[in-house]
Amino acid sequence: MEYSILGRTGINVSRIGFGGIPIQHVEQEDVNKMITKSMEMGINFIDSARGYTVSESLLGNALAGRRDKFYIATKAMALDKEKMKEEVAKSLEDLKTDYIDLYQIHNVRSIEDLEMAIGKNGAVEAFTELQEEGIIKHIGISSHKIPVLEKAIEMDIFDTIQFPFNVVEKQGEELFKKAVENDVGTIAMKPMAGGALRDGRKSLKYILESPYLNVAIPGMDCVEQVIINANAADGVKLTDEEKAEIEKVAKELGNTFCRRCEYCLPCTVGINIPLLFIMEGYYTRYDLKDWAMSRYKSFDKKADDCIKCGICESRCPYELPIRDMLDNVTDVFK
Repeated sequence: MEYSILGRTGINVSRIGFGGIPIQHVEQEDVNKMITKSMEMGINFIDSARGYTVSESLLGNALAGRRDKFYIATKAMALDKEKMKEEVAKSLEDLKTDYIDLYQIHNVRSIEDLEMAIGKNGAVEAFTELQEEGIIKHIGISSHKIPVLEKAIEMDIFDTIQFPFNVVEKQGEELFKKAVENDVGTIAMKPMAGGALRDGRKSLKYILESPYLNVAIPGMDCVEQVIINANAADGVKLTDEEKAEIEKVAKELGNTFCRRCEYCLPCTVGINIPLLFIMEGYYTRYDLKDWAMSRYKSFDKKADDCIKCGICESRCPYELPIRDMLDNVTDVFK
């Protein structure tokens, strides 16, 4: 396992961390096994969030007796002081710990929201007080908007930034460079494009070649993924042929695709939007037409049940044209 100093935090983190989104759908026993295997493979950084439903609770149970083996990062969307303090308290309870190594403001959508967070009675005030009490060690920020994180870096307040970075979305390279120049740690979310990239080894190795990336946090939901992802940080670089292969996949994928973050949910009429896009991907990209068609037909709510309310699009951090994409799913499976 390769390690990297996470900016001004001074934390020596594994370059592959454990992304805590997918375990929301995993049994506790399996999460325990995944954390055990992560420790064996040299992974020492875990990322979760208040918004990931039961993720923190599952991790808290799995970390019993080995809290000191991992650096825990989590996050909440609260922008004001009191709400953020409430969120931190819940994180401590669910994670079964008395301190959190890195607490981040989650998914900051605009400069206005950022200014609210750092202003009087904002979330940063809560962080500052909690740091003085030793409850939070370091503070960070995550966003899908480059201008927001550029501004955050300039403010010299945050110890880390978290931004999407993968072979499809490489616009984070310059942002991470700026962060490193300002001694701010860099965390790559969606390193496998939310699961759209299926070759974990190539996908992760590709971005690990960046000198400006400290840690990538692929989401994992089984022990096999832990092993594959951890092994990507073995110091062996991709061959030119392998680079060409993963770049070809990225080109075919384009930019209008679902990253499975599930921020679009719940749908007004109960459509599992990300799941439908996964089925469409299996049908069109991965030569699993019969299986995908069978699964799609089994769903109670299908793409043509969409009532075009647009609420999902207002929530999507990638500003995807979800209604048009659902129309395409309908066309694929008609």
